[in-house]
Amino acid sequence: MADIACTILCFGDSNTHGTVPMPTISDKGRHAKPHRWPNVMAAALPPDWDVIVEGHPGRTAVWDDPIEGAHKNGARLIQAILETHRPVDLVILMLGTNDLKARFGLSASDIALGIQRLVTDIFRSNCGPDAMAPDIIMAAPVAVQEVGIFEDIFAGAAKRSIELPRHLKEVAYRHGTGFVDLNSVTNVDPIDGIHLSKDAHAAIGAAMAHAVAERLNCSHMKGASHAQRN
Repeated sequence: MADIACTILCFGDSNTHGTVPMPTISDKGRHAKPHRWPNVMAAALPPDWDVIVEGHPGRTAVWDDPIEGAHKNGARLIQAILETHRPVDLVILMLGTNDLKARFGLSASDIALGIQRLVTDIFRSNCGPDAMAPDIIMAAPVAVQEVGIFEDIFAGAAKRSIELPRHLKEVAYRHGTGFVDLNSVTNVDPIDGIHLSKDAHAAIGAAMAHAVAERLNCSHMKGASHAQRN
């Protein structure tokens, strides 16, 4: 078995998990594995790179969900997940959508500060190569629409979700992480205003593959043997 040249951890919510747009609350479908954006991304990267998918439906950045449970809090799990998969070269943080739920009452700025907490936790870890910290790319999630079965749960979220990328970009600048605004490549599916179509996953996977290769200074995509950081 070939050595792993690079390990990438995708830490996100249902849109990293691959949840399909939901016409009803009982729908729990998931896109086929090759069509989920982390796997689309992996297919475009060198074959000796390991892409680990940690997408948890309902995950927030740092907030215990009073309805769905404290286990939805990403900050409670990030260190254990990093230690499980170390050494991790790069973490892709794609969170913020669930933090927009009306039950939390958070501004876009506060949501970004919650994700900043995860950034600092990752940078304080020793879970990267040579017991250093992993690198990070922050991905601003696609703006939500207040439609379908989640209209009430995400009441007031559309405007704040449009504001979120600006605040996340500021966090990325302060901490020297990579940054991708996914609103530049796709939109949510209007069935539920939260989740992504197969085509949207394909667009995100392609965009993230480019961002990862650029961040890790990979001279070419699929077929490369290894990459070095800047």
